[in-house]
Amino acid sequence: RHHHAPNVTSSTLAKESMATLSTSGMRSASSSSEPVVIRVPRHLQKRVESVKQTRGRTKINTIRAGRLLIQSKNPDLNQSAGYLLGKFEQPRLSSNGWKHPKSFGDYFTVNNTKTVAPCVTKNHEEEVEQKSSVTFSNLHICKELVEALEAVNITHPTTVQLQTIPKVMKGHNILCAAETGSGKTLSYLLPILHRLQADSESQMYAGSSRKIRALVLVPSRELAEQVGAVCRGLCAPFGLTTRTVGGGRGLGHIKQVFKNKHPNILVATPGALVKALQRRCLDFGELSFFVVDEADTMFDPTFSDMLESILSHANIAGDPKQTRGPGHKAQLLVVGATFPGGVGEVLSQVTDLGSMVVIKSKMLHFLMPHVKQTFLKVKGADKILELHQALKLVQHEKGGGAVLVFCNKSATMPAAVRAGIFQSFQKGVEDVLICTDIASRGLDTSRVRLVVNYDFPESHTDYIHRAGRVGRAGGVEDGELVQKIETAARRRTSLPGMESDIHEPKPKVEEAQE
Repeated sequence: RHHHAPNVTSSTLAKESMATLSTSGMRSASSSSEPVVIRVPRHLQKRVESVKQTRGRTKINTIRAGRLLIQSKNPDLNQSAGYLLGKFEQPRLSSNGWKHPKSFGDYFTVNNTKTVAPCVTKNHEEEVEQKSSVTFSNLHICKELVEALEAVNITHPTTVQLQTIPKVMKGHNILCAAETGSGKTLSYLLPILHRLQADSESQMYAGSSRKIRALVLVPSRELAEQVGAVCRGLCAPFGLTTRTVGGGRGLGHIKQVFKNKHPNILVATPGALVKALQRRCLDFGELSFFVVDEADTMFDPTFSDMLESILSHANIAGDPKQTRGPGHKAQLLVVGATFPGGVGEVLSQVTDLGSMVVIKSKMLHFLMPHVKQTFLKVKGADKILELHQALKLVQHEKGGGAVLVFCNKSATMPAAVRAGIFQSFQKGVEDVLICTDIASRGLDTSRVRLVVNYDFPESHTDYIHRAGRVGRAGGVEDGELVQKIETAARRRTSLPGMESDIHEPKPKVEEAQE
């Protein structure tokens, strides 16, 4: 009876049949030369093969020889830097299940794969080998500016600067979309100062020396002071004047800035500038450049109404030919990493969107490959202990370093006190700065060794800006956002849902070549 088993319906029954064969069946088999045969229905064979294939897919080995890209508490979820996920392959995430209470204590690290930011076109070794690499002189920047840059050891332009400076010098309206730390500030300041210096030697612009020629709008007073300081250092050889005006000082201070004569370059925050325009403290009759820096913040609903009002006072060019000669109009330079949906609507009221040249960095919206990022799942009560431990580790490391701790909310603080605290941090008087996202927008934090997201950022944009303050970063999690960040890291793709275009009509796009 054991030679005929057409109705086997499960692996358990199959094993029982085989066990029977090994006893009584063996005797009958030995008495005849016929082989023992078990017939399995075809549909069961297909199911077994399907299960084998599925198991094979879920056990893809993501570990290769060499350094790790993803290092997880669970070694099975590690991923080597040399492993590339297939187009339709679903990554196994360390952060899956982090909403469950039992996940407390879990962690994973995205290791840095580069030692310098991708926006740097040449590292030091390459500079030694290639002495003929591009310098600022090659961009036809005036000699005095080149010497001022060399005095602070800046000799080679970044990729974004290589792409942006020539376009600005030709009179184009620019939308520059590039990652944090890519040198966007110099990409607009250098061609502006070059043009103002050339105009100061021309009789055509002799009457405009006492009027504002360039306006730079930034979201915070601290950033205004920083940009202003950079501009003053570069202006020194030309006798051009730079002033800053920001909120928190009152109307009397704003009037004082413009009391005697207007500066050549004004760096301002939107609130203070709106007050100055309402009281007719200044005019834009001779304005040659209108710069909107940190555009992702400036076009946010918090500032967009004020920005729209300020733009209405300026005469923006629609063509490079309109930026020169008597009755010239102002070039519009919009700089940032992401652009909210309302950008096109606002800008279309003052210029032809189709005339804007878009400069995009290839690493835009990617996780920064030179930044080591650690994610920890901790209980709220344990956050302060984890922070203390992180601060101790930095303190005991060779050379120490400064730490930025980001929170999502803070009590209102007077602007003068806030500025004093940040200046102390920049100068090294203080080593730990607790701040909100305003400190992640463009501010120079080159001393920083560690960033801690004590409160996890509310958006991808905030996360990238925060991580851009440092060479290493750490933090706590916020569910789906962490999973999206981890997925982008494993796939080596940009973060989802982040805009860097202005829509309708579609502008000409010129991609920055790495």
